[in-house]
Amino acid sequence: MSPSPIAKLPVEKITVFDAEGEMLRLADAIAEADRRYHQEDAPELTDAEYDALRRRYERLAERFPQMRPENGPETQVGFAPAEGFAKVRHARPMLSLSNAFDDDDVREFDKRVRRFLSLGAEDPLELVAEPKIDGLSASLRYERGKLVVGATRGDGTEGEDITRNLRTINDIPTKLPEGVPEILEIRGEVYMRKDDFLAMNARQADSGGKLFANPRNAAAGSLRQLDVEITRSRPLKFFAYSWGEISEDFADSQWGFLEQIERWGFTTNPLSKLCASVEQALAVYAQVGAERGDLPYDIDGVVYKVNRFDYQQRLGMVSRAPRWATAHKFKAEQAETTLEAIDIQVGRTGALTPVARLTPVKVGGVTVSNATLHNEDEIARKDIRVGDQVIIQRAGDVIPQVVRVVTEKRPADSVPFEMPIKCPRCESDALRPEGEAIRRCTGGLICPAQAVERLKHFVSRNAFDIEGFGTKQVEVFWEEGLVRSPGDIFRLSEHREKLLGEKGTKEKSTDNLLAAIEARRTIGLDRFIFALGIRQVGQATARLLAANYGTLDALRAALDTAHDPDSDATADLINIDQIGSSVAKDLIDFFHEDHNRAVLDDLSQELDIQAFEAPTTEGSPVAGKTVVFTGTLTTVGRNEAKAKAESLGAKVAGSVSKKTDYVVVGADAGSKAAKAEALGVTILSEDAWLDLIRDG
Repeated sequence: MSPSPIAKLPVEKITVFDAEGEMLRLADAIAEADRRYHQEDAPELTDAEYDALRRRYERLAERFPQMRPENGPETQVGFAPAEGFAKVRHARPMLSLSNAFDDDDVREFDKRVRRFLSLGAEDPLELVAEPKIDGLSASLRYERGKLVVGATRGDGTEGEDITRNLRTINDIPTKLPEGVPEILEIRGEVYMRKDDFLAMNARQADSGGKLFANPRNAAAGSLRQLDVEITRSRPLKFFAYSWGEISEDFADSQWGFLEQIERWGFTTNPLSKLCASVEQALAVYAQVGAERGDLPYDIDGVVYKVNRFDYQQRLGMVSRAPRWATAHKFKAEQAETTLEAIDIQVGRTGALTPVARLTPVKVGGVTVSNATLHNEDEIARKDIRVGDQVIIQRAGDVIPQVVRVVTEKRPADSVPFEMPIKCPRCESDALRPEGEAIRRCTGGLICPAQAVERLKHFVSRNAFDIEGFGTKQVEVFWEEGLVRSPGDIFRLSEHREKLLGEKGTKEKSTDNLLAAIEARRTIGLDRFIFALGIRQVGQATARLLAANYGTLDALRAALDTAHDPDSDATADLINIDQIGSSVAKDLIDFFHEDHNRAVLDDLSQELDIQAFEAPTTEGSPVAGKTVVFTGTLTTVGRNEAKAKAESLGAKVAGSVSKKTDYVVVGADAGSKAAKAEALGVTILSEDAWLDLIRDG
């Protein structure tokens, strides 16, 4: 099969159709790698492969923000807490970081920060460069100087309560000196030194115990022991580098923070440096990279943080990461192995994704047995065949990818790979629309793979998050015919006796599951929308829809009307900032399909879907108002102005309509200002806008 011309194009030239398919594939691969890495402490992919996927995804997302898939990587931090530990809700989210892969990416990060803060190229902007430790993130909460709670990152919102285990680590003080804030949350990385790791693995081998693949897995596995004495016997260490909830400020910069917590007894990384410029930060990266092999612990990059806390506060965050920090990853490690087979996975949206099954090989200390192949165009472009010797790499040291084929070692009888034209699960046609890179099963909900994957999404952590209702339960209940639609989940109590009759099912665990299901009958509108699994509707889009429509009834009524492309409802939908015509089409199609309408009717009978509650904006003069920004703003950047407006309860729209309340015009304002004037919409200068929100 000859490769599509689209597959050969760089990201900058890819069409919106190709971007959609590529982003969906990348999102699925990244989610699976996150699960293996964060929840099971057993990654199958290398960091190099993982970061290569993220890099590709982020570049596409930057070009096509309206095409971000549901549950996309930008909405995720870590993975849901594992069972066996109590959950701890973080007072402030434990964010992940965006990635930079070369010096130009870091310079672009510096430019983005400057644009957001309206700083010139010559204005000072200090960065703190800190080695990125390859360990397990942990949060330590102190009250009146005493350690009261320690937790893992988990999914960024909730983590595991591992307080007793963290108390066994000598680097973590259990009591702080006088003068610390009454509430102080310190965050950092639990890790294991390389020499300690080798010695521990030797002891494990002598005693017939479990051997760990690398120090990171060893640290994570040791910290998550239910038996605290096992953790105590493991040589764990801790570097502090950040903070969460604090009752009173004690520093005005990242560097000042590090200096102060050192005085309180915490260990910080001695290689961290305060840099006056981005070029100084890059010099630190080069120096640390050169010394990497000789360090006593594993690092996989350098983290750059804007030093000033007031700048950090203004910059804020995106869905999963702060705007004021980024991680500069080291180059990928590679290895050669045999591609034994190419399997086809079917995702929730029907996407067929090829996966390489490899002869297991170690890359950067991790055993790799499979790798993503992205799509049929990628396979054709690289001419990847079953039986080939291939070079794989771990991008940034988690998700593996096939870099190239060692063609001189190719078997004489090898044949080109052909993508199936039938779904491997339901035998329905698998079609690839003109101009798209992805092939999809046309079976819809009659395809068990799609139906099961949609149910898994429905109960996932950012959707209904039903305790004890995971992947395994979905598959078992589907096979038994107990759950075929989302509404069936909330009728499982009718089948309690059958559940008790299942092999290995105990009364207590069954009742706990049924109680967890009952506890989720009340849900917020934004989580409910996300749970539906609508294409291109991730958490951020679900929240936008909930904020703009308020209730499920209002949303359904609007989208019913929006089936007429010339209706005001269609214009209003597309006018929501960050929702374009492509996302709008997927929304309208979903709510118009009879099967989906039946599912919504069924769920409405079973659930209490609560109206969206906007953030408290008491006294805000723009709460509930729709605002459009146009032209060049001089006092603050456009993104900062939008973020501020939303924090005050305003709705930011992308275009002007009769429902717009304010149009804020900067220099060189064009057609939007003219349309506002024609519609009689209130037009504000930048100074007038700032006066309005300042007075509020």
